[in-house]
Amino acid sequence: MVASARSRDLFGQPRGLSVLFLTQMWEIFSYYGMRSLLVYYMTKQLLLGQQQASLVYGVYTATVYFTPIIGGVISDRWLGRRRAVIIGASIMAFGHFLMASESLFYFALAAIALGNGLFLPSLPSQIDGLYAKDDPRRGSAYNVYYVGINVGGLLAPLVCGTLGELYGWHYGFGAAGIGMVAGLLIYVLGARHLPEEGLHPTRKDTAATPAVALQRHELWQRLRVLVAIALTVMLFRGAYEQVGNTIALWADTGINRTLAGSMLGGFVIPMTWFQSLNPLLVIVLTPLFVAHWTRQARHGREPAPARKMAMGAIGVACAYLMLAAVSASTPAGQASWIWLALFFLVLTSGELFILPIGLGLFARLAPAGHGATTIAAWFSATFGGSLLAGLLGTYWSVLGPSSFFVLMGAVGIAAGVLLWLLDRPTRRVEAVAQLPAAATIAAPTTP
Repeated sequence: MVASARSRDLFGQPRGLSVLFLTQMWEIFSYYGMRSLLVYYMTKQLLLGQQQASLVYGVYTATVYFTPIIGGVISDRWLGRRRAVIIGASIMAFGHFLMASESLFYFALAAIALGNGLFLPSLPSQIDGLYAKDDPRRGSAYNVYYVGINVGGLLAPLVCGTLGELYGWHYGFGAAGIGMVAGLLIYVLGARHLPEEGLHPTRKDTAATPAVALQRHELWQRLRVLVAIALTVMLFRGAYEQVGNTIALWADTGINRTLAGSMLGGFVIPMTWFQSLNPLLVIVLTPLFVAHWTRQARHGREPAPARKMAMGAIGVACAYLMLAAVSASTPAGQASWIWLALFFLVLTSGELFILPIGLGLFARLAPAGHGATTIAAWFSATFGGSLLAGLLGTYWSVLGPSSFFVLMGAVGIAAGVLLWLLDRPTRRVEAVAQLPAAATIAAPTTP
């Protein structure tokens, strides 16, 4: 049942969208708040070596995005999305508070990853139910959602990072836990604005017929394309996920963070503050890109989703190659902090061409009754990409900054080329998926 009604609109969108992105905003605040401190906490407090810390970071962030694969199935088949969100958020809040104890460090990471498995796929899969199929606002819903949750990413390093860096790591982790509780309360109190839970189909409802068999053939085509995109995005994330890993280390030792000038001269920018640049730029740049794509769409020139994603991967590659050049030109000293800010500008521009576009693509191609599972499949790319990022991060101290950044640029270029090759099959699958059911059955299939 569609939950949107004009009487419930807020700022031109269903109130339920505000509930969802505010819930996600506080979850992102808690996750990125803790993540902005994680590498520093391991290397400075727990005294782990750089390679071990990078591996722990990679395994943790990978596990956070592996558990949704199982959690999405549990949500779709048994719990339902609302109960999955509530249970998952509660477990995550508990995990954040466990971070106050050094002896429970690994248990805390496991609790956060477990709770996220239920929470992450169950929340955004409710967005489509807020809109009628012909609602013109439906296309921009995921962009609005993506901007909203990045507010949490913006606040996280500023609040949790500053508390942890200046007053003690556990204060930062405690603030992250409070943020998770705030998100849970918003979701529970705003549940009346969300779509009603649908009934799961019975075996009788899905009995095989010739028409259903043809639909299944079309769904297998859809599945092959989605798997190919997820694997390619997994490669892309091997480079992108260095932001909280090796880029954080470079922010600590590779750049000059001292501000010049008469008023602020001598002020050293906290290293965690740079983690706020990415979400801040998402908030600033998204309206500009959406307006640009809207103008292109009016004239029939908007790039297809896979082509946009390819351009995004190449953009991220350019960001790393820029850092490689900067690092190579300052081998004996520290680069200006301005270069790191420019890196985040280019990286975020590329991100907006790939991550929200991919999430929307997976949501549109999700089979009925399997929304959370399909969204979980999208996040599985983050699981594999985070593992890859952790593995690649171990080469940081072996290769040195300049060579490492060149390697990350090569990874981004490879992902961009593969996504460009997936453009044609993705457009074919989307065209068939947008046809009415009867037309889909009769539509010619492609190998």
